[in-house]
Amino acid sequence: MIIGTAGHIDHGKTSLVKVLTGVDADRLKEEKARGITLDLGYAYSPLPDGEVLGFVDVPGHEKLVHNMLAGATGIDFVLLVVAADDGPMPQTREHLQILNLLGLARGAVALTKTDRVTKQRLDEARSEVASLLSRTPLEGSPIFPLSAVSGEGVEPLRHHLAEAASALPMRPEAGNFRLAVDRCFTLAGTGTVVTGTVFSGAVRVGDHLLLSPSGIAVRVRGIHAQNRPSEAGLTGQRCALNLAGTDFDKHDVRRGDWIVAEPAHGPTQRLDVRLQLLTGADRALSHWSPVHFHLGAVDVTARVALLEHDVLEPGASGLAQIVLDRPIGALRGDRFIIRDQSASRTVGGGRVLDPFPPARKRRTPERLAVLAALEQATAQAALQGLLAATPNGVDLARFALSANLSREEAEALRRDVPLAAVGGTAFPVRAWACLRQAVLDRLAEEHRQSPDVLGPNADRLRALAAPRLPRALFASLIGALREEGSVIQSGPWLHLPAHRITLSANDQNIWCRAVPLLLEQPFQPPRVRDLAHALQEGEARMRLLLQQLAAMGAVYRVAHDHYFMPQSVERLAAIAREIAAEHPDGRITAALFRDRIGTGRKLAIQILEFFDAIALTRRAGDTHHLR
Repeated sequence: MIIGTAGHIDHGKTSLVKVLTGVDADRLKEEKARGITLDLGYAYSPLPDGEVLGFVDVPGHEKLVHNMLAGATGIDFVLLVVAADDGPMPQTREHLQILNLLGLARGAVALTKTDRVTKQRLDEARSEVASLLSRTPLEGSPIFPLSAVSGEGVEPLRHHLAEAASALPMRPEAGNFRLAVDRCFTLAGTGTVVTGTVFSGAVRVGDHLLLSPSGIAVRVRGIHAQNRPSEAGLTGQRCALNLAGTDFDKHDVRRGDWIVAEPAHGPTQRLDVRLQLLTGADRALSHWSPVHFHLGAVDVTARVALLEHDVLEPGASGLAQIVLDRPIGALRGDRFIIRDQSASRTVGGGRVLDPFPPARKRRTPERLAVLAALEQATAQAALQGLLAATPNGVDLARFALSANLSREEAEALRRDVPLAAVGGTAFPVRAWACLRQAVLDRLAEEHRQSPDVLGPNADRLRALAAPRLPRALFASLIGALREEGSVIQSGPWLHLPAHRITLSANDQNIWCRAVPLLLEQPFQPPRVRDLAHALQEGEARMRLLLQQLAAMGAVYRVAHDHYFMPQSVERLAAIAREIAAEHPDGRITAALFRDRIGTGRKLAIQILEFFDAIALTRRAGDTHHLR
């Protein structure tokens, strides 16, 4: 269990941690000289059952709240420290507000410096603390009067912390590994070490990870989990990772970075969130307000774009988009805090809904419906809501990244949620069936309206049947329909399997008269204009008829204005095979082919190029070879 202290400056947080663990969490020379905590401190205390309590000691000064925030994220248990002589002070209240916004509900109160007050003052202080905690997640938390100087009252608190640790539910090893970096240093003979709390997943010695948001690759050389050497670090533990990498050193890391498994790496500069403004905020929050944004251990300046209102009043909640001044690592469900532009007061906080939102159309009803779906508590409920709210489908890979789902978790989710997955995009089963049927119905209507046309191309069919569906998704839809045999593609044209071009009676008559002329000289049939002249038909009409016949498969367009009968093409292909068989290297030259079929060189070359185009042969310099 990781315990985080909280409270006003000089209320005895560090002294209490030292009494409980034997460790002075003030590690900086300046801290020891001035007697105040300036940065995060860490201490550990083993328990009889072999577990270890980890303590994160935070500074209490009002100007160091950003450091307090870096340590508060990721703790399991709050130890609120209040001096009995002072009672709750400004930073007591601000720290408590921050803890509430972070959703921390397990904790206890250490009422310190009891050796300095009378019993009456002690009772008053206890009453003040109980009143402060009322109507907060920590309401009803036990209060332990104690003195870090005399040690009186410390043992009951120690016993309570041990009991709380044994009662703490085991965190599931779910999701991909994420560690929020709050410290980085170099040890002689060891190299670069980063420390932080494991938010999700597990890490093992030898794992290859990424420094996020920079994307630098690192390898885990060693692990200390809860201050002990270990082969693995698990969710909820404080870990120190000894890292190495070809392009990595200490200067690449700063507080607020993450060490993550590759599937959890998704740098972002925009976040759609549910934002809660503090009830005691001294002013409303207006659209595009500048703020300091805190998530994990990061502190970055940002702007708040309100999505439902132009102004958010104190105590109100609303959807917002956070536009950050630099990329950070953040995923759905992460808790955050915002402070004002001068970083002098806490404004509010909330939870990330979508770490990869659009920059445009962010306030449309359709977009707000998507965010409503993402507010669901579980990934399964969120995906079901997204399917209903997203007519163009849900990108499953993007959803898995934003929700930090491991590959196994993503596959299980696809099994549990009824959906139709096509090309990595998911649709509700019924919506996909409707979309599929719309394409088939549109094709049927096209065939009815234009029986003399084989069918539309993909772009036209998309415009007619599913204009809002992105091209890539429509291509996946057509691919699925082709695989199941519901749609046939002939060249660029799409049509139903039963559809054939139907010639008019007059066109059929023309065709019957043309066939003998095309077969009279099978290897050198008449050109379109010559055929039209012989049949006393218009050249344009003749050309259109032959194009229709080519789409039907009745003729082949071998070269410009040269249409061959299928049996003629079969005989020409047989001749090409014979020539290839007669030569050890299988070559077919234009001269040999011309002599064999008795045509001019130009037409012989055109026929061989046609064979290359249909993949019967392949060209190699001036020769052709059978494929």
